[in-house]
Amino acid sequence: MRIRLDLSYDGTHFRGWARQPGLRTVQETLESALGRVLGGAPRVVVAGRTDAGVHATGQVAHVDLDPAQEERLAAARAPRGAAGPDAEPFVPTAQLARRLNGVLGAYADLAVRSTTLAPEGFDARFSAVWRRYVYRIADRRTGYDPLERHRTTSVRSHLDDERMDAAARSLIGLHDFAAYCKPREEATTIRTLLAFGWRRDPDGVLLADVKADAFCHSMVRALVGGCVAVGEGRLEPEDLAAIRDRGGKVPEIHVLAARGLTLAEVGYPADELLAARAAQTRARRESD
Repeated sequence: MRIRLDLSYDGTHFRGWARQPGLRTVQETLESALGRVLGGAPRVVVAGRTDAGVHATGQVAHVDLDPAQEERLAAARAPRGAAGPDAEPFVPTAQLARRLNGVLGAYADLAVRSTTLAPEGFDARFSAVWRRYVYRIADRRTGYDPLERHRTTSVRSHLDDERMDAAARSLIGLHDFAAYCKPREEATTIRTLLAFGWRRDPDGVLLADVKADAFCHSMVRALVGGCVAVGEGRLEPEDLAAIRDRGGKVPEIHVLAARGLTLAEVGYPADELLAARAAQTRARRESD
């Protein structure tokens, strides 16, 4: 049995997604809660590994249950008050989220939004067709809000959002983004940037929406850093595409802090296309 888990977390006090010896991570915390509820040693597969300090409102993962874990899940009882002629049918899989959140505790920095039986062929990582991130910046126009400090990066200058938006849109398409990625041995840096733009919310906070088929390491924060250089006037809007095509890095572009970045959404194809998409993505990754 494969279960899909939809997750949200505040990444401030996590050392990223992936398990690391002696460090608190999202994966370790979630798998520990799953083990307490279902027994055994569950292993979770995630749509996108987030770095230390990065948040998520739309993270997706899956876990495969062995027969003993399936039996333990099936033995779950409906919560009190759930019985009655007008009550919704009791589905143990759906109740798994409630039980996990009970283990994680009140006011936890990780929440399981839902747990559902995964469609046939679903793979949280390889079936995904795109990921969307949001980056938040407060500039001099907005001012500093201490209540938003864990999810917003502050800059002291006044940023020109129109110039930043023009620069962002010039980067859209299938390209080699090596200039905006932290290099990893034998890993491709060719990505399809599906959408990238800037806007201000009603409070004046700058929001970047960044959507791609996949992202290489530090790519979103480097792209945002390039746009900030444009917004401050240190680079022209057309410079970002030129840097991408040239493949070099420039000192004006900084990888911005993780605190401003949130994984907002992961997109998947129709259920009947999930297995084919997973096979296609896996084959491409193995050939990189």
